Amino acid sequence: MLNKYFVELGRRQSRIEDYIRKSFPAGDYSHIELQATPLGIKIIIYTNKPGKIIGRGGRNIDSITEALKQQFKLENPQIDVKEISNPDTDAKIVAKQIKSALEKGYSYKKIGNLTVKRVLQAGAVGAEIVIAGKLGGAKSSRAKFIEGTIIHSGEYSKTLVDEGFEEAQTKPGKIGIRVRILRFALDITGKPVYSKRDEKEMKAKEEVEKLVKGLPEEGAGPKEEKV
Repeated sequence: MLNKYFVELGRRQSRIEDYIRKSFPAGDYSHIELQATPLGIKIIIYTNKPGKIIGRGGRNIDSITEALKQQFKLENPQIDVKEISNPDTDAKIVAKQIKSALEKGYSYKKIGNLTVKRVLQAGAVGAEIVIAGKLGGAKSSRAKFIEGTIIHSGEYSKTLVDEGFEEAQTKPGKIGIRVRILRFALDITGKPVYSKRDEKEMKAKEEVEKLVKGLPEEGAGPKEEKV
């Protein structure tokens, strides 16, 4: 019975994700997550542009909520929008951005080379972009762009590597885009190894937390010593 519930939840998430994909322009969101709560199904939309998802005065959220009630028979859908702080290291968003650029007529070589460099500059350990299909010639071809370190096999390739896939519709034909991003790696002891940018940001955050912990609480003055 429990397995059947999770299978149905997975199917429903796939259908809802397909609806949201068609409702918003490429690049506006990464993925969704479904959570069962006592009040109903909670749908979390992860996006790099929260404003476009929410809409003016929450108009888009209202229309999505109504559509979910009508199309997916959800009684009390709750929508939560969460911003992705670093979209250049999110494989799904990067794939959508490449799709949009190819459909606008940009060169796949230029887009591939610029994108892998941008991903590493954003703090990733490695990136791999594969673009395949009608890339300008009569026959289908395939181009691969790699920067940094990427894990291709084993359990870590599933747990550490973020993947995204999109299909671009261009005049020559359909083009597939697969993006794989390694945000951090593991050393031989299993300890995470971050990029230099991530290490600097984490050290800066630790320093700020130390300073905050050392400050007196708001409203607290010097303690009065009894003689």
